[in-house]
Amino acid sequence: MHALPPSSATPHALLPGTVVHRRLWLLNHRLEYRVFSVLLDLDRLDELDQSCRLFSRNRFNLLSFHDRDHGPRDGTPVADWVRRELAAANLPRPDRIELVCFPRVLGQVFNPISVHFCWRAGALIAILYEVRNTFGDLHGYLVPIAADRPMHSHGCAKEFYVSPFLPIAGRYQFRVSAPDDDYRLTIRHELQGRGALVATHVATRRAMTDAAIFATVCRHPLLAAKVLTGIHWEALKLWLKGAPFHHRPSPPTALVTVVPPS
Repeated sequence: MHALPPSSATPHALLPGTVVHRRLWLLNHRLEYRVFSVLLDLDRLDELDQSCRLFSRNRFNLLSFHDRDHGPRDGTPVADWVRRELAAANLPRPDRIELVCFPRVLGQVFNPISVHFCWRAGALIAILYEVRNTFGDLHGYLVPIAADRPMHSHGCAKEFYVSPFLPIAGRYQFRVSAPDDDYRLTIRHELQGRGALVATHVATRRAMTDAAIFATVCRHPLLAAKVLTGIHWEALKLWLKGAPFHHRPSPPTALVTVVPPS
């Protein structure tokens, strides 16, 4: 099993990095943005709230995390929701859950994808990917993890409408490293046996202190607006290039799809 990273003694971190998307289906298109994410231990959020003046849980601050931004979005503690989903999938109960996501910056957030790493007795046992679209829909892919390796690779059918310029068809291939000193996630959407889109997020771990939060937010003061504006700006460019448009269907009935072992 993959052991907990040595840096987990400091469970929370800032993850400044870069997001790159390469569209390969029917026409070529590329985008690259500098962003920052956070790495949070979901069972120790209140400790972080108390130790950092510039971070709050479920309250406005320069940087904050709100439970209603994830899962059923009803204010349920996210760690409780993740454990319920693992129990429903007959997976062991994790004793530690790490989340990589965009935080709220000055009260605003948009998360195209959030990644929950579920640990038990020092071993990674599952990964839950939360995918969100700009229409307010959210869907999760829960992947059991059984092998010990620095990079985890797994695939599943695409079940959820994300972009109007790509169909709900084909498969996702995920390749992700558990967050250590560096973090890397690659998602490849395959259609008819060919790559349609490759999205990569690469980041480096930094200590989460008040000074670091202030400096990072000064570099990215409108993170949510940057993400949403970037999505719509790139969509406009795809439309002008003539990318075919796919209408939005109803989201899946189940909030989470359990991915069978591959």
